[in-house]
Amino acid sequence: MSVLTTIRTRVVSSSLHPRRLPSSSRSMAIEAVIVAASRTPTGSINGSLKSFKAPELGAAALKHALESKSIDPSIVEEVYFGNVVQAGVGQSPARQVALHSGLSSSSDATTINKVCASGMKSIMLAAQAIEGGHRSIVAAGGMESMSNAPFLLPRTNPPFGKFTTIDSLETDGLWDVFNNQAMGCCGESAADKCGITRESQDAHAIESYKRAAQAWKDGAFDAEIAPLTVKGKKGDTIVREDEEYKRVIFEKVPSLRSAFKQGGSITAANSSPLSDGASALILMSAEKAKELGLTPLAKIISYADAGVDPVDFPIAPTIALPKALEKANLTVDDISLFELNEAFSVVVRIAEQRLGVDPAKINVHGGAVALGHAIGSSGSRIIVTLVHALKSGQYGAAGVCNGGGAASAVVIQKL
Repeated sequence: MSVLTTIRTRVVSSSLHPRRLPSSSRSMAIEAVIVAASRTPTGSINGSLKSFKAPELGAAALKHALESKSIDPSIVEEVYFGNVVQAGVGQSPARQVALHSGLSSSSDATTINKVCASGMKSIMLAAQAIEGGHRSIVAAGGMESMSNAPFLLPRTNPPFGKFTTIDSLETDGLWDVFNNQAMGCCGESAADKCGITRESQDAHAIESYKRAAQAWKDGAFDAEIAPLTVKGKKGDTIVREDEEYKRVIFEKVPSLRSAFKQGGSITAANSSPLSDGASALILMSAEKAKELGLTPLAKIISYADAGVDPVDFPIAPTIALPKALEKANLTVDDISLFELNEAFSVVVRIAEQRLGVDPAKINVHGGAVALGHAIGSSGSRIIVTLVHALKSGQYGAAGVCNGGGAASAVVIQKL
């Protein structure tokens, strides 16, 4: 048979018997929905939650999410969970969360470290697994116990004499390795670059604290909180509330010293406090939710990441959010509520400036400046809060910057 005849035969055969498309192409219409969303209270560093390791916090959040919708843990196929400072946490933190939450040993689990965006990236990966047809039910979230971050002794220390210690919390979570400086120094650089004043940042911080206090007074967080029982010598204590927001003294905010450079604009008041906490969501395909008789809370519309120069990380959400909105065919004006992680107040002020977002739409229940920033959890915590804050039919967008010069963003719709 000639080469030409062989080619012609293959073409005809192909047209009569077309190849099946890859599953990822055939499943583009699969919709990922959120059916449950929970979080622990956020504890201050060395505060009420200091006795819990990160995986214990993660398991508490995931158990609450499962129980809130009476979901059998054994049907969850995979877990993605964010965790940043992992020294001393133990092997496979996400796997610990899965098995301590009652999931089957046949399920899989992956720990995600995208610094402050870890929890959000976990949700994005869960959505991708569902939309691609690879999974039907996935748990996602994040966790951090900054109180339990250990000090490290390098193995290269001398055999005698003085030892050098390394703070794993600073080194692995709060330090810009590319410019050898604290993340707050990057915040100062961004504030200078964008013309954000100390007064503007302080005003934002005060508003964040006031909104958080009002949210707790109104019961806005009640549906999302997974209470924790803390055992003590004098009996057990149940922690149901975020710890940090009550500690502010408004009169002292304007007079606090700058934290990262002389004459700078970033202070302890307009920065997020170090914290402990976890958050968890249950995602599944819309078809699976219907099959199980579950009413979804929200659906994933789009998501995106963005990278910038590491020193400009506070600006990165203003690039990731427009990308996610463009994928969703939406504009800033279409979004009813925004949740932006307040690593520093300057992050939100930059978003308001560059994206033209109405401040009244951002972090309506307060943000990380007031509630705390458990870095492995914050990216998923803000989506938990957004899911519960939105009203039916409304669109919401969440964004979080992360060390190394990047950000992640997710757009959802409340159902």
